Amino acid sequence: MAPLYLVDASIFIFQAHFSPHMQVWSRRAEDRSAFVGFLRFMLRFLQTTQKQGPVPLAVAFDQSLQSGFRHRLYPDYKSNRVLPDENLARQLDACAQLCQVLGVAGFGSTEYEADDIIGTLAVSCTAADYSRHLVIVSRDKDLSQLLSGPEDCLWDFYAGTHRNRDAIYQHIGIWPEQLPCYLGLTGDSIDCIPGVPGIGPVAARQLLQRFGNLDNLYEQLSEVTGLGFRGAARCAALLSEHRAAAMLSRELATIVRQAPATETFANRSVDDLWASDSDMEAFEGLLRDMELTDDDIRRFCVQAAGLKTTRQSVVD
Repeated sequence: MAPLYLVDASIFIFQAHFSPHMQVWSRRAEDRSAFVGFLRFMLRFLQTTQKQGPVPLAVAFDQSLQSGFRHRLYPDYKSNRVLPDENLARQLDACAQLCQVLGVAGFGSTEYEADDIIGTLAVSCTAADYSRHLVIVSRDKDLSQLLSGPEDCLWDFYAGTHRNRDAIYQHIGIWPEQLPCYLGLTGDSIDCIPGVPGIGPVAARQLLQRFGNLDNLYEQLSEVTGLGFRGAARCAALLSEHRAAAMLSRELATIVRQAPATETFANRSVDDLWASDSDMEAFEGLLRDMELTDDDIRRFCVQAAGLKTTRQSVVD
């Protein structure tokens, strides 16, 4: 089966932004670490994937920082995140522009997160082309819930690891599709998802291994006290008391797989995701707009000029 690559841009942007080992400055001594980190990733990623021949791919950006539907469901959702300052906001815009000048499909939304963009593209593209498997380029375990086929995988690009469904089960102890229910029980402090207070990973795994999902668990809640793990009786009481929180947390953790047609990334096919040739004039112009040094601009232009991303250019 041929791959469809779906890239979680935020992982690479913010990894570079916060890394003490990645400090890049403009000619005016302004931080450009986020932009250059993402630029380096994109060039290396395209160089790596084109060795296999042309491939369809898309990049998903997080633009719904405080405006998405999950914030309306639960105002505290991701409330620990600091909004970008003016400089970082400029770099985020430049990262989106970078995909455009490189000829790569990039999508963002003020309503849906990058995970939802990836989820919607995964369903719409593979539904029309069964010959493709998903390669989700991210280290965010939340995206593993989208792995449905045996060849689908989560690719941690810099670590060089590929995790398929079996690897996720071995790592967490649940199947990928059970992850929203798992987070419904344990919560997620990173995203401020509450979960059920007092239920940790061990109990959550045992509950889901026994009942499969939250719906079955609550339908058979009386059976929990009879399970053999330590604290089962207390666990049943906590589940009963915090049922609403569990259901809300599951909803917050569930990736959208069919965004409405009004979204630019909805109803896409694989044919929409083949890259076009890079616009080298616009590429250099973007680097100059970001006020990178002349040496950096020359180096990145040489790397970008060596890319052959389209089906036609590879044939040529």
